[in-house]
Amino acid sequence: MDLPPENEFCSVCHGNFHIPCQANCSHWFCGNCILQVWDHGSALQPCKCPLCRRQITLLVPSEASSRQRQSPEVSDVFTRVETYNRLFGQHSTGLLQKLQDLPFLLRRLLREITDPQRSLPFVIRARVYLAAFLSVLYVLSPIDIIPEGFLGIIGFLDDLIIVFICFLHVAALYRSLLVFRHGSPS
Repeated sequence: MDLPPENEFCSVCHGNFHIPCQANCSHWFCGNCILQVWDHGSALQPCKCPLCRRQITLLVPSEASSRQRQSPEVSDVFTRVETYNRLFGQHSTGLLQKLQDLPFLLRRLLREITDPQRSLPFVIRARVYLAAFLSVLYVLSPIDIIPEGFLGIIGFLDDLIIVFICFLHVAALYRSLLVFRHGSPS
């Protein structure tokens, strides 16, 4: 479900992925490699992605790595990733960071919702469906804050804003689940 692309390599060590972790910018790294990037920077701030230079505020280890967690090396990397996520997972620095994280979070959420092997908690699944249903209902309803018939395409703006707010709500909800899942010791 969530593995790095087969034909890619870690951009830090330029080797095959070992304990792969995906950052909130959607890039993949070896767990040890990205943690070394953080070690060589400020311990009080999240590190920046070596590829796109965005702040990495969330690291998500691959499911395949989590199955090997009993190995001491894998366990050490997971412990350090959990520490990183506890420190910076809720560190979303404003609207721009949330907008940049939106595709990553929505893509992972969609994969998780559609995968029968994965199970989201019922409350989160219900809130995602409710937000989607209410935003579609508002867009299709004849009641508008700014009517399309009067202002044309500008009247469609309130519909887009409502859908956008729902997407931000769903992404924030899923981010908190990922931080809980990968930021608390298991």
